[in-house]
Amino acid sequence: MSSASGPGAAVPGPRLPDFPWDSLASHKATAGEHPEGIVDLSVGTPVDPVPAKLREALSSVADVPGYPTTHGTSALREAAVESLRRRYGITGLEPDAVLPTIGSKELVAWLPTLLGVRPGDVVAIPDLAYPTYEVGAKIAGAEVVRLAPGELPPAGTKLVWLNSPSNPTGRVLDADELGRTVRAAQDVGAVVASDECYLALGWDAEPVSVLHPSVGAARDGLLAVHSLSKSSNLAGYRAGFVTGDPVLVARLLELRKHSGMIVPRPVQEAVTAALRDDEHVAAQRDLYAARRAVLRPALESAGFTIEHSQAGLYLWSTRGEDAWATVEWLAERGILVAPGTFYGPDGSRHVRIALTATDERIAAAAKRLGA
Repeated sequence: MSSASGPGAAVPGPRLPDFPWDSLASHKATAGEHPEGIVDLSVGTPVDPVPAKLREALSSVADVPGYPTTHGTSALREAAVESLRRRYGITGLEPDAVLPTIGSKELVAWLPTLLGVRPGDVVAIPDLAYPTYEVGAKIAGAEVVRLAPGELPPAGTKLVWLNSPSNPTGRVLDADELGRTVRAAQDVGAVVASDECYLALGWDAEPVSVLHPSVGAARDGLLAVHSLSKSSNLAGYRAGFVTGDPVLVARLLELRKHSGMIVPRPVQEAVTAALRDDEHVAAQRDLYAARRAVLRPALESAGFTIEHSQAGLYLWSTRGEDAWATVEWLAERGILVAPGTFYGPDGSRHVRIALTATDERIAAAAKRLGA
């Protein structure tokens, strides 16, 4: 039997923060006591069905018994290149510079290690950021620096994370801002990784990829990370890919071959189908737009200020008080949200409110806010 004082306790390893959402347990219980049930807006997990043609693609290769290729099928890589050109105006990519990943979180967590980031190196992340950026740096033993918009990375930085549209704030960086940020990172010799999993969900601003020609950045040391969880409801499939600098992608491929980081063959087929079809992406976007149109004015009428939130799946909201007080206020009305402190110290007076609930649950939240 293992215990905190047993042999396992002496095994060295990275010291990671507690998993943030575990701290919401008591507030979730409070929200769950509402007579009409909880409205859980704390996590950005899809609730709508996986499109039929993607499910059909998944099952179409269910009887393929061999190992899948780490690099993905040529059809998948070609579909990714064409999708990025068609949807986002990204040109000049070659299929060999596309690498499928087991969702995007896996890549985010392991990218510093795979890139050779070591103790004493610096990983720079946004001041308000997806928690796994910090976790990935700590797994590699690196130091973490949070950068405000426009702030330059310090000497010794080996990796700079960008995220536009931002999770949690929904802030969008325009092409000029992206270009300046990339060049500043390249000046200190850092790799730039741009997390673009919300790129299809622009509302008040049109997001642009770091790989778009208008950014004007050299692609040496530049990676773009994409996920199909949000745009195609494939969170349960664990489906994503990384692309950009072909030399870096080739190095990641080599390491992933050795370590068995392989996307299952049926998932590869579903990803290929998703990348070839834009209709389901547009339909899902319309669903989120409609939910946003219901929830945002309800929050504003209830005294919330919505900041940024130009794109993505979240409303970055404040009542001008401590974030946990807002979490409790909403929980008492049966609504569960995430405190801004999950994403960095600068989030101490904000909450992140997700649009990922059914139409019925979003309507229920709006009704409760107006009561």
